[in-house]
Amino acid sequence: MTTDQAVAVDGDKLMAFVFNAVGEVGATLNAALVVMGDKLGYYDALAGAGPTTPAELADRTNTDDHYAREWLNAQAAGGFVEYDPATATYTLPPEQAVAFTDESSPAYLPGIFQIALGTVQDSSRLIEAARSGAGIGWHEHDSDVHIGCERFFRPSYLANLSENWLPALDGVVAKLERGAKVADIGCGHGSSTILMAQAFPQSSYTGFDYHPESIETARIRAAEAGVDITFEVAGSTAYGGSGYDLVTTFDALHDMGDPVGAARRVRESLAPDGTWMVVEPMAGDRVEDNLNPVGRAYYGFSTLLCTPGALSQEVGLALGTQAGPARIRDVTTAAGFTRFRVAAETPFNLVLEVRP
Repeated sequence: MTTDQAVAVDGDKLMAFVFNAVGEVGATLNAALVVMGDKLGYYDALAGAGPTTPAELADRTNTDDHYAREWLNAQAAGGFVEYDPATATYTLPPEQAVAFTDESSPAYLPGIFQIALGTVQDSSRLIEAARSGAGIGWHEHDSDVHIGCERFFRPSYLANLSENWLPALDGVVAKLERGAKVADIGCGHGSSTILMAQAFPQSSYTGFDYHPESIETARIRAAEAGVDITFEVAGSTAYGGSGYDLVTTFDALHDMGDPVGAARRVRESLAPDGTWMVVEPMAGDRVEDNLNPVGRAYYGFSTLLCTPGALSQEVGLALGTQAGPARIRDVTTAAGFTRFRVAAETPFNLVLEVRP
């Protein structure tokens, strides 16, 4: 039975939603503004400089003052910089200075804005992909996706990998100190591999990724860091080597079209007493667990980047960025692993210990 009876609309709630949506438009535009400020050096020029006029910012960065003025006003409207109407100057607070200029801080933010901006640039292709069920490979995206991804994840790895995550694994640090054989699957630009090699130089490391351009970048980064690492182009189900004491997968398992096949290859390549460390985005097992700001960002990346990437590959299981521990456990169990636990976590990551 149907009815033509109109549903009552609360005008105040409607307008509150409209104004909230306008704020979303500002946030969307601000992603481009943050990347602009990062690439033009605006944040670096403001950090520690005190009250600054648009003309002074333009002069310090060798840019046009019209753009500097409008950028500063947009940043002030969003609360990213502070504006003093008495002096018509703008100040970058010290907290924001850390977030936008200190690459060693786990609070460093430019990378997540860069990967977000690079991701949404493919929105027209994604609409067609959603209609057809096709995928879009990682290699098909703008370079801001690849560069932004490393810049987003590296600060967390830098802060946690050698001090918290690896020590949370049973017996792994002792092996690394003695000299272990390590494979880093889906290594991208090599940040995770390089950080492990710097912390535990007694061990040997091989990084694998299917994306040739990322592997070339990783080789350059390793040479610059002065660490001896082998980087090879290989997919997650067909990388080489065996007898690994430690296999790592950083923020990549959910991106794989065949995560069970990848897990089987890890199982085959591990030493009998080896460990697989899986680092995944923070997520609960239920949708309602993830309805928060972190989950919102990750669901956005999942829709626009990670799910299309998985669908572009063989099998196309598409776990999604918010897979959660239970679904990852199912993947590892299907591959023959018998031990699984959450070893550590941060507001942005889960660290999972998987063993034969």
